[in-house]
Amino acid sequence: MVKLAAAVAALVIVDPSSADDAASAIARTSPDWLRNGVIYEIFPRDFSQAANLQGVTAKLDDMKKLGVNILWIMPIQPIGEKARKGEYGSPYSIRDYYAVNPDYGTLDDYKTLVAEAHKRGMKVIMDLVANHTAWDSVMMTNRDFYKQNSAGEVIPPVPGWSDVAGLNYSNLQLRAYMIAMMKYWVQTCDIDGFRCDVAYMVPTDFWEQARAALEQIKPDIMMLAEASKPELLTNAFDIDYNWPLLGTMNKVIDDGAPATSIRDTWENEQAQFPKNSLHMEISDDHDESRAVARYGIHGALAASALMFTLDGVPVLYNGMEVGDATESGDPALFDKLPILWDPKDRPPLREIYHSLIQLRKKYPCFENHQVQWLHNSDENDVVSFMRSDDKDQFVVVINFSSRPLSGSVDLPDKSFHPIRISGMPDNGDGPAQFHLDGFGWQIYHRSITELTNAH
Repeated sequence: MVKLAAAVAALVIVDPSSADDAASAIARTSPDWLRNGVIYEIFPRDFSQAANLQGVTAKLDDMKKLGVNILWIMPIQPIGEKARKGEYGSPYSIRDYYAVNPDYGTLDDYKTLVAEAHKRGMKVIMDLVANHTAWDSVMMTNRDFYKQNSAGEVIPPVPGWSDVAGLNYSNLQLRAYMIAMMKYWVQTCDIDGFRCDVAYMVPTDFWEQARAALEQIKPDIMMLAEASKPELLTNAFDIDYNWPLLGTMNKVIDDGAPATSIRDTWENEQAQFPKNSLHMEISDDHDESRAVARYGIHGALAASALMFTLDGVPVLYNGMEVGDATESGDPALFDKLPILWDPKDRPPLREIYHSLIQLRKKYPCFENHQVQWLHNSDENDVVSFMRSDDKDQFVVVINFSSRPLSGSVDLPDKSFHPIRISGMPDNGDGPAQFHLDGFGWQIYHRSITELTNAH
C-alpha cells in the first residue's frame, strides 16, 4: 500500500521487549542466491507496451544483460472492482488469490515467465498480499476470515485503506487457506519465494508457520518482508526493507540533514536487529515518487552508489536504469503509466548500474556484513566507509551535497586506486585526497592478495 516516505520511520516502532529479544538473537541463514543477488521489481502494467506477463518475458534478456538475478513481480491476481481507487485499481487489492488478472494473461503465461527466467539463471519471487483483500473477494463468502467491528461489519485493516478489507489471523481456517494458497503457487509455477506486503501487520507466528510449510516443498525458498521489524528476521524471513536508511536518505538529500545521519542509522540497526540481519537496500519502488524526482538525477545516483556498496541486497525498480519518471514523479500505483524506456537528457544510467552490479558479482566482500566507517575531512556532507575481506579492500566515498568538494579520508595506508565505473567521470586521485562533483562519488580498491605476494 502507498506510504509517504516521510512517515516510514513510524513503521519501525516495535514492542521494546520484542526488540530486545530479537537484538540478542541471530538472523536466520539466507540462501546464497539471495545474498549475492540484485533484485529487480517489475510492475507488469507499466513495464512494457503490452502491459502483461508476456511483455515481461520478452524483456528477460535485457534484464539478464543488465545483471539482475532476482525478479520481483508485483501482484498478478485480479483486482477488485468494489471501492477501486483510480482507473485501474491497486494491484494490492486482490479479488482471487488463485487466479491471474486477465489483463496480464493466463496461468500458462506466468509459468512461462518463471521457466524462462530460470533458464537464464534468474530467480522469481511473487508479491503476496496476505493482510487484506478486495471487498469483492471470492473469500467474502466466509466473513469470519475478516476483521469486523462491534456491529459485525467487515472493516479495512486501517481507516485510510478504503479499497481493501482486513483479514483476521485469529481464524485458524484462514491461516490454513493462506498457507495452502502459498504452497499452490510454489508447486504450480515453481516460484522461488515471496515478497510479503505489509508483513509487519500480519502476526509473526503465521509467517513462521507458513515458512515451515513452504520449506517442506522448496528448502531454499526466500521470504522478503515489507517491514522493518526485528523479530521477523529470526525465523520467518530472510530479508526485510531497509526503511530506516531510506527515511534517513530522504532527510539528508531533501532536507539537508548531516551525512553522519547515515552512519548513525546503520549503527542503530546493528543494535536493534538480530546479528547478521539482511536488509533490502532501497531508494526507489512502487510506493515512492521516483528517486530521480525526489533527489534529482545525480542525487539519485549518489543514493544508488550507497545502496549498491553497503551490506545488504540492492533493489532496482523498473525503469530506474533509464531514469524514468513523470514530471511529478508520482508512482501511479492506481493508474497506467508505461515506462519511457528512452527518456531524453539522461546520463548513461544503464551502464552505471551494470558496472555496479558487475562489481558486486566480481568481489565477494560486498556480500558480507563487514562495514568499517571511515572518518573524512567533511563529514557533514561526505560519507566514507570500507568493505573488505581477506582478498580485497574497497573504500567508498560519496558526496551528499550539491556542491563540489575536495577532502581526504583517514586511512593508515594510501595504496588505493580508483576503479572505473562505466558512464561515470574518471577521478585519478585516491581517497587520501578526493575531488568530487556535487553528488559525486568514487570507489577505490586495493588487492590484499597482490600486496601480500609483492612482499
